[in-house]
Amino acid sequence: QVNLVESGGGSVQAGGSLKLSCAATDYLYNWPVMAWFRQAPGKEREGVAAIKTGGGLPSYADSVEYRFTISLDHGKKTLYLHMNNLEPGDTAVYYCAARREVSGGDYLRPSTYDYWGLGTQVTVSS
Repeated sequence: QVNLVESGGGSVQAGGSLKLSCAATDYLYNWPVMAWFRQAPGKEREGVAAIKTGGGLPSYADSVEYRFTISLDHGKKTLYLHMNNLEPGDTAVYYCAARREVSGGDYLRPSTYDYWGLGTQVTVSS
């Protein structure tokens, strides 16, 4: 079991940047894949970015690739999401999630994740 706590959300203008953090209560190596998801009002939860904690190329949704960067710090047991050039369409609650298995593919599918944080709100104004 792992507890995940997101922080770093807030309100910014379009073109701005935010850095989200997700602090875990367990070593990240114990969770082979970790990811960020988001959910806007009236919409389904969607995958934003995922990373294998043991190394390898991250995965990004097309809508955020080249603007967002996922990273992690094993020593701090923390997952990050660096968000640049934010757009109003990025407004959502952002969640981090952890997954027990690296197999099963589709790292951006919410149903494949086992533990979730409570989320942090990101609001981007035009």
